[in-house]
Amino acid sequence: MLAAVAVGVGVLSGCGSADLDDAPLERKTFPFGGERLRIESDDSELEITAADVDEVEVTRRVDGWVVIGNGPDASWKLEDGTLRLTIGCKGLAAHCAGHHTVKVPRGVAVTVEDGNGGVEAGGFADALTIRSDNGRVVVRDSSGPLDLETRNGGIRTERVTSTRVRAHSGNGSVRLDLDAAPERVESSSNNGGVEVRLPEGGGPYAVTAESRNGGVDVSVPTDDASERSVTARSGNGKVRVGTAN
Repeated sequence: MLAAVAVGVGVLSGCGSADLDDAPLERKTFPFGGERLRIESDDSELEITAADVDEVEVTRRVDGWVVIGNGPDASWKLEDGTLRLTIGCKGLAAHCAGHHTVKVPRGVAVTVEDGNGGVEAGGFADALTIRSDNGRVVVRDSSGPLDLETRNGGIRTERVTSTRVRAHSGNGSVRLDLDAAPERVESSSNNGGVEVRLPEGGGPYAVTAESRNGGVDVSVPTDDASERSVTARSGNGKVRVGTAN
């Protein structure tokens, strides 16, 4: 019997990953009137947008398979200012995955704690904090303060005019494209390249650029006494601080 189970697991393990394109699309709206929202998620990709909505609007797709166990069992709830998005998937062999989109009312500061899955966010004029244990972080079209961190994955910003940006990756590259001259940038990677692209004519900057194992290229006007500061550090990778062009 054990041998039969082992064979069955081996066969099912080769079925591939969850197919989210074919998974049903579900929607739910949560009443919300606060100024700060915390989002907790695991085993799901997140797409978060500040939008012209009055409540928190969520859509999801969940799919997967389990051998001798349960799942995928998805749940979503908003209590005490925290939106929890979970996918339960336990068995002798299992693979479950999800994709959530979250629309947040404008004027709300958001903190994201993501266990496993990439996070993309856009449209934020208020403070945005993202922490991911395993997944890339991408922020677009935002102007509020950014605090971005992932243990394993790259970090990107695009069309961002935030004046204060912090970005750190434990294992992955960091690339910050900033369309407005920032007041303070702190960027680093333990294992990966770090690139900060600044708009022309916004300097000079007090720049600290360092790499333990890789080249360093600084091509923006610098002044150690400047009130605008940019820090870019890498433990293993090239560091570049320059303009978008």
